[in-house]
This record gives sequence, C-alpha cells and structure tokens, in this order.
Amino acid sequence: MRYFRPDIEAMQGYQPGFQPKEPGFIKLNTNENPYPPSPRVLAALRQACGEGLRKYPDPMAESLRRQAAQAFGTVPERILCGNGSDDLLNIAMRCFCGQGETVAFASPTYGLYETLARIQGARTVIVRYPEDYSLPDRLASTGARLTLVSNPNAPSGTFVAPEELDDLAGRLGGVLLIDEAYVDFGEANCLDLVARHENVIVTRTLSKSHSLASLRVGFAVAQEPLIEGMTKVKDSYNLSALAIAGGTAAVADTEWLGENVRKIKATRARLVSELERMGFHCWPSQANFVLAQVPAGLDAGQVYDRLFERKILVRYFPAPRLEDCLRISIGTDEETEVLIAALQEITGR
Repeated sequence: MRYFRPDIEAMQGYQPGFQPKEPGFIKLNTNENPYPPSPRVLAALRQACGEGLRKYPDPMAESLRRQAAQAFGTVPERILCGNGSDDLLNIAMRCFCGQGETVAFASPTYGLYETLARIQGARTVIVRYPEDYSLPDRLASTGARLTLVSNPNAPSGTFVAPEELDDLAGRLGGVLLIDEAYVDFGEANCLDLVARHENVIVTRTLSKSHSLASLRVGFAVAQEPLIEGMTKVKDSYNLSALAIAGGTAAVADTEWLGENVRKIKATRARLVSELERMGFHCWPSQANFVLAQVPAGLDAGQVYDRLFERKILVRYFPAPRLEDCLRISIGTDEETEVLIAALQEITGR
C-alpha cells in the first residue's frame, strides 16, 4: 500500500551537510559561524529559562519584531519572524505557488528551493547561471508566481547588485524573494527595495552572522499586504520563547556582530589568497564561505575524501557545474591554517 502523494514518493528530500557524531572534526561544511554568539544572548536565554516556559510564546514575536525593525530601518508591521529563514521560504512557497503553478530561480543555487517547490507540487523553471554567476536576463520572462534569488548566492558566494534586482522586481508580474542569508558578510543589501516594490520580500537569518544556527531565527521583510498574507500561513507559534529572547538580544548587539563579521572577512581574504596560490579558482565571495574549483588534474571528490580522512569537513556537491568544486566555510584562523596545510599536502603545491 502506498500512502504518499506520487510526487512526494518520487522526490529526493533536501540533504543537509554532514553532521559528525564524534568529536575532533574541523567543521567547514555547513557555513556555521566559528565564533560564539553575543554574551547578551546567553544572558537572555538564562533569564528566559524560568516559570514562563509553561506558557505559549508570543505568536508574532513582537519584541523580536521591534528589534529587527530598528536594525533593518523599517517598521515592525513589515517584518514576519520565522523558525530560521527556511521557514519563511516554505511559507512563501505555500502562499504564492499552488499545484502546477510556476516558481523560478537560477542554478546552481540553494537546493532547498527545488525541494520546497516539489513538496508544493509547483512547476519549476530553472535558469542556468552563466560562468560568472551574473543575473540571467531570462529570469524576468518566466511568468513565475514566485522568483527566488539567493544573494549572496549559495553555493557560489557571488553577489548581484541591488540595482539589478531593482530592475528585475519592476519587470516581474509575480513576487521576487531575495534570500539574504549571507548578506552581513557582503558590501551591500537589498532592504531598500522593499519600500520601492510591493512585490519584493527580503529574507534574513541569524544562523550565520549572529552564530545562532541552533536557535533557528529568521525574518521576512516586505510591505504590509505581503506580511499580512504570509502571517495567515505560518504556524501559530513558529518561534519558541527561547528563540525570541535570544534573537532579540542578538539583533541588539550590533558591536558583537560587526567584530565577528570583520574577523570572518579577513580570514576569507587570506583563504582565497592561499587557495589561488595553489591553483584553485575561487569565485568572488561576499558570504562566509568560498566556492573553490580544484586545480586541473585533481578530482574534487577525492580531495574531499582525503580532507575527510584528516577530519576536515568541507562540502562537495556531485552535481553539474559543481562536480569539480569544493565549498569551504570560513573558520577560525587556526582552523584555516590546518585546512591550508592539508590542501598543500594533498595537492603537492
């Protein structure tokens, strides 16, 4: 007896990066921040772990919403909080794409987009990125109900200028969702487009730059009608009281965020320099990771395996356009030194 919908039965689920069960790994495969969260977060979590845990959390996470509005230069009514930005991507897919309706995105990009579309029964239009990962013009003419752009893009780390996405939003008949999970490591962002376009949603997460991947906190920023509609679809209590307390404290500590981002950018620049010296090609990254094409004559899967033997985890995608590449998260300086030494040994360079 088969109980699942045929399309669910046939699909592959999204595969997160490998999570080791034993200690001792240098973990550079899931784009986590190598530095701890703000001490204010830990203090807020301790304070929240009391008698109040028996009660339901605030359905709209209003304290977090207000703090995020202040940080993003907008009003609380234009923010929806989510259980990580993945929750908000899922909400958007459910809001705007019915069975057989079209969702569009460029590829290679974040693999969850296609998974969410398949779960929803939506039809995908996948436009290939050119070699430099510049924005494909064809994205403007797909007729999609929802167009997704990861910016900076995962897994390339490349960035599309806000002016180009401003133009794209004006040409689309549907919604443009700009996924800014990594934008704090870049030089610009697209929040200003929300005020300019009624069809733009910008999503953010505290998993990367704020070191809160385990807490699961994200935001959607859009004009009020979109936020009101998306609120109908979200789970009643999609953030726990701990996530609300910790997230509010994290967003408020801009000094801690700035210092961690500064360190990661500096390490990223040094890693790219060393990789290119060894003959890797690195796309210009504005994220907390680097996509590195292995030197000619080497097999990326074998390099991955040899790093794994040394208990160094990076990400390998055996997929078109990525089969000769490794995606490497930015770790601490000490972790980066170990990685560089291992790659020098493996490549002989």
